[in-house]
Amino acid sequence: MNTNTTILSTKKLSTAQRELLLNAGIGFVEYNAIEIEFVDVHFNREIKNAIFTSKNAVKSIQYSAFSIQNCFCVGENTRKLLEENGQKVVEIAQNASELGKIITNNYSNEQFYFFCGNLRRDELPSILKNNNIQLQEVEVYKTLIKSKKFDRSFDGILFFSPSGIQSYIADNTIGESVAFCIGNTTASEAKKYTDDIIVANKPTVENVIVQAVKYFDKRI
Repeated sequence: MNTNTTILSTKKLSTAQRELLLNAGIGFVEYNAIEIEFVDVHFNREIKNAIFTSKNAVKSIQYSAFSIQNCFCVGENTRKLLEENGQKVVEIAQNASELGKIITNNYSNEQFYFFCGNLRRDELPSILKNNNIQLQEVEVYKTLIKSKKFDRSFDGILFFSPSGIQSYIADNTIGESVAFCIGNTTASEAKKYTDDIIVANKPTVENVIVQAVKYFDKRI
């Protein structure tokens, strides 16, 4: 085991996620680079088509009184949370751009509500608007940057969102660290600061950790 390897997680991990690193002999430091603040949302009618690109958006409306007929989402974890809350998921994609293409190709005559955060990316709204698909954005949470300075370097850094990278970069540099990213959108942000990037096969925290374990296991 490579006991000299230490990585930084820009998100606090669950006990099971920590075990993945500890069992591989990898030391780690963890903190929350961002915090989420939910916004109250009220509708007095049923929504036919709703888009969710993150679990935070789902969490923000899970106790709301209005109903949703069809859900379109990004990522298995988002789908799982929607279904746990009794929602019907009709389409799922690995990223926002892919979901935009699915909607454009198959639902061009429909109208959509996009439940999102204040730092939402432009890819999905741009694709739909460029194809004349009616879209109303509803901001249901705010992403708050929580920067923290580290007076040391890490062998690897786990990144889970573009805003998490922005938070880390505010007071630090990636330097020689390997950036392990949860998806291509996060990787695109990381490319502004480093070329040493590994992207998870699936957009889950666990798969980001697995990629780090595999990488450093080969380095032993």
